[in-house]
Amino acid sequence: MTSTIAAEFAVRPEWLATRSEEALEPALPIIDPHHHLLDRPAHGTYLLPDLLADLGSGHDIVATVYLEWQSMVRADGPLEMRPVGEVEFANGVAAVCASGGYGKTRACAGIVGHGDLTLGSKIAPVLEAMIAAGGGRFRGVRLIAASDPDQPRWGGKVVRPQGLLLDWKVREGFAQLAPLGLSFETWVFHPQLGDLLDLARAFSETPICVDHLGGPIGLGRFECQRDAVFADWRRRIGELAACPNVHVKLGGMGMKSFGFGFHDAEIAPSSEQLAAAWRPYVETCIEAFGPERAMFESNFPVDKVSYGYGVYWNACKRLAKGMSPSEKADLFHGTSSRFYRLGL
Repeated sequence: MTSTIAAEFAVRPEWLATRSEEALEPALPIIDPHHHLLDRPAHGTYLLPDLLADLGSGHDIVATVYLEWQSMVRADGPLEMRPVGEVEFANGVAAVCASGGYGKTRACAGIVGHGDLTLGSKIAPVLEAMIAAGGGRFRGVRLIAASDPDQPRWGGKVVRPQGLLLDWKVREGFAQLAPLGLSFETWVFHPQLGDLLDLARAFSETPICVDHLGGPIGLGRFECQRDAVFADWRRRIGELAACPNVHVKLGGMGMKSFGFGFHDAEIAPSSEQLAAAWRPYVETCIEAFGPERAMFESNFPVDKVSYGYGVYWNACKRLAKGMSPSEKADLFHGTSSRFYRLGL
């Protein structure tokens, strides 16, 4: 795949090929709870053949969860109903993989759609349509609330309103999730974790997942303040973890906003390098949430700009070294299966 992802920087197959590793602990079952599929001129192509190529890296990926990226939305019809098309698309991919004709991995076994909660209570029929379109695989919605004034300097093209999770209309929409048995997840930057904390406390019965470790920013005005950012982020993560309905995904650290700069190296990073850089963040989250509410995620193809799929999972296994079998089981598949109700 030669493309640009999220308009940040190019995925370079030749560069990724400079690093090859054998899979560590290849018999350890893994559910990848966070990946996308897309085919858009502005963002490139990553469809089932590309996903299957990455899944064939030597690790035992038993299932995956599809996360919305507003891909394959309907071209016409009521505006609020157009994201239902993405759920239909993901469910079609899931059905193809469930046939067994493409290997044993149950790709898109769970599906998370785009939830425009600014619709307020009017989102209810949209959610019902997504449930129907998901063929028993639709699990919840995601609303990305990550926003920072410096985003345009990072290459980000979408600047969202501040305080989105505090908006009364969003909360009116959020209230529609629990009655339908649906979960919620979001990606925020670390200064916004307080907004998510307020939301989690207000809706304690709704399962919530915060993506990408809660987004500690490493660019812009935060670039030279990694220690201060880490301290602030760690405090906020601890407060959020006190809400038993909140889970965390351990991944996304290949994105430019984290400031690790893996993509700038002459050769692709090794799993040892990734694990060393990520350890303080991953260990903080596991300590705060416990393995039973934490899950490793690939965030592919977005993170593919910084490392290969197999190398990523090797880094996760290095980070989990020394943990008990039950703790590893939770981090690599148990938590994902429970949160997304996969029955695996």
